[in-house]
Formats: sequence, C-alpha cells, structure tokens
Amino acid sequence: MDNNYQDKTLVCRDCGAEFVFSAGEQAFYAERGFATEPTRCAQCRRERKERMKPQREMYEIICADCGAVDKIPFEPLHDRPVYCSKCYPKHKHELA
Repeated sequence: MDNNYQDKTLVCRDCGAEFVFSAGEQAFYAERGFATEPTRCAQCRRERKERMKPQREMYEIICADCGAVDKIPFEPLHDRPVYCSKCYPKHKHELA
C-alpha cells in the first residue's frame, strides 16, 4: 500500500452520513484506475445496487400438496403440480 494515502472522511450524497474512505480503499481505487472518490456510503451503495437489479416477475400459486398460497419465480405449467416452498423439498425427487 502506498504511504501517501490517509483515511478521509466523506459525506454520502444520498443519506448525508459521514463515512471513511480508508487509505487501503484509496490505494485500491488508484490501482484500478478509478478517477473519482466514492460519493455514497457502503449502505447506500448496496441499496442502490439492489434497486438497479431487474426484479423477477413472481407468480402466485396454490400448493398442490397443502393448498397454501405462495409465489414462485416462473410461470407454472397447468399440467404439472406446483408446490409451496415448504412442500417443495418433499416432492423435489418426483419432479426431476
């Protein structure tokens, strides 16, 4: 690590909280060629990254085993049974 770096306190542009841009992080940024300092704290960066992910469409189903209502990340086929997250492990071997 380059000894020219010292920890800096920055202010998050989203939440206004102060956060430390450590000497190690500064060296990492320089090593990767990043020209600007971070403008968001770690929590706001995580939340922003999560918001940027495409959201999966969820489909409401009625479990073929227990009758519970659940959601699954794929459109069910009408000729095959669909199970809730609690019942699925019991039937996993049947579906393969």
